[in-house]
Amino acid sequence: MATGLLTARWTRAKSGARAAACSLLLWGGAAHASFLEGEALDSMADAVSWAVLIVAPIVGIVVFWLLHIIPEKIAEKKHHPQAKAIQALCLLSLVFGGLLWPVAMLWALTRPVLHKAAYGYDRIRHGEEPEHHFPPEPQQQEALLAPSDELQRLRVQIDSFAAAGAAPPTPEQLQDLRARLAAIEAATPPTLSN
Repeated sequence: MATGLLTARWTRAKSGARAAACSLLLWGGAAHASFLEGEALDSMADAVSWAVLIVAPIVGIVVFWLLHIIPEKIAEKKHHPQAKAIQALCLLSLVFGGLLWPVAMLWALTRPVLHKAAYGYDRIRHGEEPEHHFPPEPQQQEALLAPSDELQRLRVQIDSFAAAGAAPPTPEQLQDLRARLAAIEAATPPTLSN
C-alpha cells in the first residue's frame, strides 16, 4: 500500500516538472547572441575569423612540431648512439601524421643493449665530431694494451725497484705486479707463453 502511494506521488511530481519546463520555454523573452551590437559585432566577428584562419593553424603546426621533436631531444640528452635514426623517424612521423611518433619515443627511451654488445659502448657525445665516442673506462683501457706493451711497462717498474738506493717494493706494489702478470698470462695465447 505504501509503494502505491509513493508511485502516485512520483508520477504527479514528474508531470508537474514537465509542465513547468514547457511554460518556461513558451514564456522566454528575447534572446541576445552577443553583448555587442551593430558595427562592433561585425568587427569582432572579422577579428575572430582572421584569428581562426591564420593564427590557429600556425599555432597548431608549431605545437605538432614541438611534440614530434621530443624523442629526438630525449635521445640527445641520453647520448643515444642511434639518435640520428631517431631524428629521421621523427621527421617521417611528421609526414605520416604522427603515426610513427610512439615508435620514436619508445626507441629514444630504451637502452641500446644490442648496440653495446656489438660495438662496446652505448652512449655517444652529440655535437662534437660525427663518430666521437666516450673513451673506455680506465680498467678497460689497460686491458686494451698489447701484452708486449704491458710487459715492457712491468720490466721498467721492476728495474726501478732494483735500482741502487731504491726502497724495496711494498706488499701492495708486489700484489699489483702479480695481478698484472696474471692478467697478461691469461690474455696471451698458450703458444706464445712457452
